[in-house]
Amino acid sequence: MGVQGTLEYFSDLLKSTKKKKKKQTQTVALKIRMDCEGCARKVKHVLSGVKGAKSVDIDLKQQKATVTGYVEPKKVLKAAQSTKKKVELWPYVPYTMVAHPYVSAAYDKKAPPNMVRKVADTANISETTVDDRYVQMFSDENPNACSIM
Repeated sequence: MGVQGTLEYFSDLLKSTKKKKKKQTQTVALKIRMDCEGCARKVKHVLSGVKGAKSVDIDLKQQKATVTGYVEPKKVLKAAQSTKKKVELWPYVPYTMVAHPYVSAAYDKKAPPNMVRKVADTANISETTVDDRYVQMFSDENPNACSIM
């Protein structure tokens, strides 16, 4: 390796240390209890003050606030909690994205139309060995099956 190779090595080394990790634009949706236009205005003012927030949208009917920009969800949640209102990350997803939308953990009467609560896949319906025994007891393929009908 000559002088040229050594210079290239050092220049690459210096370039790699100067690169900064760019933040990604994120959209953070929150469910906030808002009763009137004054509450919505207060929440919008507080969320607009979060560092990196580009836009804040408030939907009073769905009790939803959406913050878009170079923000972190934890900071947005903390800022929203400073308003002394009941706040949580948006818990709803379209019902087509959930495997079993009518499991008791997912179904919510207060959810917007065509939405259910986001639940883990572990809350789905699972069959057990007891269920299989009952199914075989009344099966047509079982010669000793009960023939009530």
